[in-house]
Amino acid sequence: MKAEAGEIRAEGWTCASCGSPLELLPADIAYMGSSFQVELPRCRKCGFTLIPQDLAEGKMLEVEKLLEDK
Repeated sequence: MKAEAGEIRAEGWTCASCGSPLELLPADIAYMGSSFQVELPRCRKCGFTLIPQDLAEGKMLEVEKLLEDK
């Protein structure tokens, strides 16, 4: 599921656990004592959250490095 740079989409994704469609919903992300709320593809039924590969290897990696340098 490829989107434009910086754009996260939920269309076309289904939950690996229960098969329900994923929707863009708020998710709390915590790392090294800091927490952030972002919208990610999530399952309303069971709470499964998808973190797209480009987000995990891009923006989230940048934030991890910034927090580790503190």
